[in-house]
Amino acid sequence: MSNRYATPAFTRPALAPGILGAIALLAFIAVVGDSGWFTIARYVVSILALIMCVFAWQAKQWWWLPPLAAVAVLWNPVLPIDLPVLAWQIAHILGAALFVASGLFIKVHRVD
Repeated sequence: MSNRYATPAFTRPALAPGILGAIALLAFIAVVGDSGWFTIARYVVSILALIMCVFAWQAKQWWWLPPLAAVAVLWNPVLPIDLPVLAWQIAHILGAALFVASGLFIKVHRVD
């Protein structure tokens, strides 16, 4: 019996970390001023951004590397960057949009 559903020619490995990163950024908007929770947010966001960089590298889609690396640096918990609360809130929204867009558009061709 033949398979009715064709196997796609590509995968989207960055989609799951992209959605997780967007959820984390939108959820952590509420704790921008709190140092404890915001430190956790920094770890989560920067690690997910670096994971997305690896997937962009594997897909040979280099144009995603600078904005994702910028997110990893901006939310870096080791050498934190201090911004005003409003700037952080705007950055969270823009970062969430970047995570979703890169998760959707980073594609790796399937090798069978």
